Amino acid sequence: MRPSRIPHLVLFATAAASIPAAGSPAHATQAQAAPAADALASAIREEAGGAVKRFYEERQFRPLWVKGGRIGPQADTLIGYLETARLDGLKPSSYDIDDLREAIAAARGGDPLAVARAEVELSEAFARYVRDQRRPRDVDMDYADSKLKPKKPKVETVLRAAAFPKSFEGYVKDMGWMSQHYVRLRRLAATAQKQGLSEAAAERLRLNLDRARLLPSPWTRHIVVDSSSGQLWYFEAGEQVGTMRVVVGAKETQTPMLAGMLQWAILNPYWNVPTYLAQNNIAPKVLSGRTLASMRIEALTDWSADAQKLPASSIDWAAVASGNQEVRLRELPGPANSMGRVKFLFPNEQGIYLHDTPARDLLKKNDRHFSNGCIRLEKAAELGRWLLQKSIRTSSKTPEQAVPLPVQVPVYLTYITAAATESGLAFRPDVYGRDGGDG
Repeated sequence: MRPSRIPHLVLFATAAASIPAAGSPAHATQAQAAPAADALASAIREEAGGAVKRFYEERQFRPLWVKGGRIGPQADTLIGYLETARLDGLKPSSYDIDDLREAIAAARGGDPLAVARAEVELSEAFARYVRDQRRPRDVDMDYADSKLKPKKPKVETVLRAAAFPKSFEGYVKDMGWMSQHYVRLRRLAATAQKQGLSEAAAERLRLNLDRARLLPSPWTRHIVVDSSSGQLWYFEAGEQVGTMRVVVGAKETQTPMLAGMLQWAILNPYWNVPTYLAQNNIAPKVLSGRTLASMRIEALTDWSADAQKLPASSIDWAAVASGNQEVRLRELPGPANSMGRVKFLFPNEQGIYLHDTPARDLLKKNDRHFSNGCIRLEKAAELGRWLLQKSIRTSSKTPEQAVPLPVQVPVYLTYITAAATESGLAFRPDVYGRDGGDG
């Protein structure tokens, strides 16, 4: 007797018992399913054309809208979007909704050709709607990186993106090709429309929708900063993975609408004191007896990368205070440095960046418009961990440690004043005067 072979025999018998015998109901079902799938694939091959056909070729003509031989509920969801396309600034009549309904109804009979026709027509309508919805509008957004400037997406791009998530039904239901900010505003617009809107409020809401239209879908790894609400979000893999409060530009020193690529984290940063603060704040303190050293500030000869330190005694502080002379000042790294422990840079002509802050009290305020235009972060270390894929902590006290991000990340600075309240649509104060609000 050889006991060691018994488990293998048992396993083999179990596996063999699980294989349907020829002629059994399970074997017959599998045999029927294959020809049905083949027939549908063949019919899709015949029905599709152009860019839509190229998309289906990539997936061996497997359907997108059909599961188990039936058109899924996402088709009704799409039709609902097409019927309410005016919320997107589009015309429902552009999408042949009645023809689409007829094709879906004909497909219920199960004929492969009818099912394929509905499948292809749904993909064509979906691609047309998404491309129209994502067509950019002019809302005075500046693009520091030309690659981020939005373009009307190609048909294949739209369909490939839709086929990527595990749940196509969920992707359509959540309008996954649009920013979550746009989806929220669209739902708000639908509710507000039922309640009645003044012409001015409707126009202001449309402007907010057009700003949100420029933002990526959550499937793109990116950061959004809204300088109206003083809030930041970051996204990847279809999800919002973090959010925080931020301090943004004051009315006089506004945070611009700007998109760029975050490339660097600077640990232990200096703070370059703006010229107007050197004139209005630092120079008067020096003239009254304070020293630069006591303020942990040093003067430099110029604004170049190889500038030399300049003795404070060599500066005409009265001329600086009167505005007749400019001087470059920078605050040394440390716990009280205005940049905090880290700043995140993306190339742009406005000199805007994201940074840590020791001024935690400002982050607790409801209105957080206090900065000189840059974005002060509530959770800089948390954002740094997401960007760098490691902690930003460093034992070195070396100033200005430049750490490249492993992957450059798009950041979008926008301005969305529309908000939902218990009573419906409301608008935050138009602090920057960009949409004709109450400033």
